[in-house]
Amino acid sequence: MRLFVGLGNPGAKYARNRHNIGFMAIDAIAADHGFAPFRRKFQGEISEGRLGSERVALLKPATFMNLSGQSVGEAMRFHKLAPADIVVFQDEIDLAPGKLRVKTGGGHAGHNGLRSLHAHIGPDYVRVRMGVGHPGHKDAVAGWVLRDFAKADQDWLDDMLRGVSDGAADLAAGDSGRFTNAVALRLNPPRPATGKAGAGAAAADPPAPDAPPDKADRRSPLQRLADRFR
Repeated sequence: MRLFVGLGNPGAKYARNRHNIGFMAIDAIAADHGFAPFRRKFQGEISEGRLGSERVALLKPATFMNLSGQSVGEAMRFHKLAPADIVVFQDEIDLAPGKLRVKTGGGHAGHNGLRSLHAHIGPDYVRVRMGVGHPGHKDAVAGWVLRDFAKADQDWLDDMLRGVSDGAADLAAGDSGRFTNAVALRLNPPRPATGKAGAGAAAADPPAPDAPPDKADRRSPLQRLADRFR
């Protein structure tokens, strides 16, 4: 079994915040893959279903971001899971908007949700780092992640969430490469084939063969000029 966790803050006030992209990812997977309705459990909301051949539980902690580890630790112990069975979807300010990376283990880099997870289950879980961009100065980070996505972000955000859902079964099976490829195909779909470079220009007509000797123009330049005005 796998436990997919989305990080965020509960309530409508925070629903479209950059900090809640993890919740958005979990909701997209639940909606697209026919998961059961969410129910209250483990200090959060949980839903269960299948992704491919894997049984998966989707969890959105209701403890607020700073205490996410309480909810995740409780669910992990109940289902007798190891940290390696847990996949966490998080906002990542060190990645540009529309960029996504998967990693296992490592530090929390000051992310309060990850800090809480480290304290309750250790660092050896899988993270899906979903780029939301950086405000430019560390003092502005708290306000940045607690603001809603801008309208200009909507296209790439929708594509990223669709890609996460497309590749969810691969991620549950432990194939992070196929998962990230699924996301990349949504964010950067292949362009229609246009043929070889330069094919859009019409090919030049072949040069006309030389006129046969008997039909060669033997007029003098003066005669040719006079003929033009007849």
